Amino acid sequence: MLQPKRAAILVTGADLAEPALALLSPFDIVYAGARPDEAQLVALCRQHQPVAIIVRYGRVTDTVMAASAGLRVIAKHGAGLDTIDCDAAARRGIAVKAAVGANAAAVAEHTWALILACAKNVPQLDQRMRAGHWDKSTHKSLELQGRTLGLVGLGAIGARVAAIGAAMGMHVIAHDPYAKAAPDGVPLLPLADVIAGSDVLSLHCPLTRDNANMLDAATLATMRPGAIVVNTARGGLIDEAALAGALQSGALRAAGLDSFHEEPMRPGHPFTGIANAILSPHIGGVSTDAYIGMGVAAANNILAVLAGVAEPAR
Repeated sequence: MLQPKRAAILVTGADLAEPALALLSPFDIVYAGARPDEAQLVALCRQHQPVAIIVRYGRVTDTVMAASAGLRVIAKHGAGLDTIDCDAAARRGIAVKAAVGANAAAVAEHTWALILACAKNVPQLDQRMRAGHWDKSTHKSLELQGRTLGLVGLGAIGARVAAIGAAMGMHVIAHDPYAKAAPDGVPLLPLADVIAGSDVLSLHCPLTRDNANMLDAATLATMRPGAIVVNTARGGLIDEAALAGALQSGALRAAGLDSFHEEPMRPGHPFTGIANAILSPHIGGVSTDAYIGMGVAAANNILAVLAGVAEPAR
């Protein structure tokens, strides 16, 4: 007797954590590979007609959604939804879910790795020592105690970054128009005041039409001399040419960047030739624990929507 065909779930990546796969065992899992483009995703949707998509890499556009008539939910393997056409999903009645908080600890820790690397010149000192130099008599790092940490976004990640900053003796200020409350001692201020008042400015907000290039030449010019900029959110929040200019001129001490306008970054990008730009390949949320947590959260979000216990559209 023929077994009924199992419903499919498309993963826009090459793998998924075993605990997530166990939750999704009633489904056929289809992998799109590590760098799927729109044409590949459309072809897979047409072939397998998934009821759900787990988004790791690539973009899920209206064209991709249209290729699967029974698509009911798109679950992000992470927090940011900017790679999903949420407006198109809403029109189609397709739920869009983020794995909120699943990688918060990993991203917050990586944020502090970048802040400290910028303040203490860790990559540059490492390179100098490997070249035979001993800069003890000439080097001066930046002490963070007593300085101001400004956060744009005070969700699960930003709140963790704030707590660490406070523990290090920093003054913490924040901007978040969606925050109903802030940790004790953290004032919520207008965005312009946070940008202008920070010795270390760290971005932890989603990318929207309204905040694209929020750090441009004009806003960067308001920052304190020798300030540090860190971005573990989305590359589109920063005008990269303007930031490169501020770093090269010495207006800013350094920038720690984990996300970029175009990913992967192309060879020859201006940041690769700027010593005080400290770069990582959008891996802030990539840890063993976060990989499992994001996969399990995405799987549970799918199961909740398919079971009818979550709202059907974003």
